[in-house]
Amino acid sequence: MKTVRLSDADNVVTAIAPLEIGDQGATQIIPRGHKMASEAIPRGTPIRKYAQVIGYAGEDIAPGAHVHTHNVEFRKVGEKFAFATDNESCHTAEFLENAELAYEFSTNLRPAPEPQTRDSFMGYRRPSGRVGTRNYIAVLTSVNCSATAARMIAQHFTDEKLAAYPNVDGVVAFVHGTGCAMGGDGTGFQALQRVLWGYARNPNVGGVLMAGLGCEMMQIDWLIEAYGLTPGPLFQTMNIQDVGGLRKCVELGIAKIDKMLPVVNDISREECPASELMVALQCGGSDAWSGITANPAVGHACDLLVAQGGTGVLAETPEIYGAEHLLTARAATREIGEKLIDLIKWWEDYTERNRGSMDNNPSPGNKKGGLTTILEKSLGAAAKGGTTPLMGVYNYAEPITAKGFTFMDSPGYDPASVTGQIASGCNLVCFTTGRGSAFGAKPSPSMKVATNTEMYNRLTEDMDVNAGRILTDGATIEEVGREIYRMWLRMASGEQSKSEAQGLGDFEFVPWQIGAVM
Repeated sequence: MKTVRLSDADNVVTAIAPLEIGDQGATQIIPRGHKMASEAIPRGTPIRKYAQVIGYAGEDIAPGAHVHTHNVEFRKVGEKFAFATDNESCHTAEFLENAELAYEFSTNLRPAPEPQTRDSFMGYRRPSGRVGTRNYIAVLTSVNCSATAARMIAQHFTDEKLAAYPNVDGVVAFVHGTGCAMGGDGTGFQALQRVLWGYARNPNVGGVLMAGLGCEMMQIDWLIEAYGLTPGPLFQTMNIQDVGGLRKCVELGIAKIDKMLPVVNDISREECPASELMVALQCGGSDAWSGITANPAVGHACDLLVAQGGTGVLAETPEIYGAEHLLTARAATREIGEKLIDLIKWWEDYTERNRGSMDNNPSPGNKKGGLTTILEKSLGAAAKGGTTPLMGVYNYAEPITAKGFTFMDSPGYDPASVTGQIASGCNLVCFTTGRGSAFGAKPSPSMKVATNTEMYNRLTEDMDVNAGRILTDGATIEEVGREIYRMWLRMASGEQSKSEAQGLGDFEFVPWQIGAVM
């Protein structure tokens, strides 16, 4: 067979290989990964994939026709639409059973089964009790104006200079383009504070040097006061204006880290339960296979981790848009589900006041890979969260305290989203991709899961796991999910992912900038 149908309720199938006219009933050329109508779809009626509505027919679609952006309409969740008939009259479409989306809460609660074994990894246990998978020294900046100083400080500590400190994974500068001229309602200011504080306390960070300019909006002293941070041997601060300029600031920063190194190095890995893992669940460069292979496999891995008492963190709020009803049904409490809906409403307002659309995503690359609407992309993206109850919903970069499957608000832009997840406490990152994404994240190592074998073979130096085997080799979602989960344990114990081995992660720190720049 050259097509796959995901549910008996679907009226489209997906082409596993390019279809010529006549193949599998195709009446048009269907690119690989794209959809073909398996039955007549009248204008204005729902198009279904995953047994869910992914859009509405913009015209009458015949069986065997290519179904994509040229003949599919996006409709805002919960919005009633009308369409014109041949006689140019206008009336409400007959097929609106999913247009008014009714949310259910806590109706699909499936606890993770009891695991047969209790798994562990070799991690760095911190005085706080939290466990790191890496041991970095972070040079954090309060403002863009101190970015050059931070980079100069970090670049001083070459592999040769760090050779005497085998338990230190590196000195990394986390710089950004904001920190001052921040206007609006304070949401952006608070988010940046949470990011900086979150990186300072991430368990993969053993020591922190925070560098500022001195006159910026994001005052280091305010951050320390707001979050109860205590300066000491492993948490140092300084700013350029107070110490006498850039050169002196860099020299002082190097001296401070020189004193930190032996202290940060004085820790060894020890056996820790898998329950101490918090994994950021992420996808980028998605294609039609993301929701069929890699994302469900990661979802199974998430279920295995949750069964061990660990935590999976789904994010990218615009990329669950249209699938949020599946998550509210899994919410452990109604309050958790309603908090998710409040985030959806905020995003609708956010995009509207910025004259955007929630359907601005999928990207051109996503569409070329076969994704037509944000609803289709979201249904596939949500699969990364597995099947267990949703135990908490958090703001961007807010500390995640719940165990189990959780959700953190973020944009769909991968670097900004992962930055928030790491600030929330994630000590590993799992990233699925169909088109191919060159991405890494420090201080939390990132692994890549390819959705299709063709791309895996082309980008083998960047991909860690080939979930495309589910289509090409007959592997099951559960088999690939177990492979992903086992790699999480190995990475947590120190094994490098392919992106980590190539040095990715120094430039992917991108705090979400919300509000006006003044």
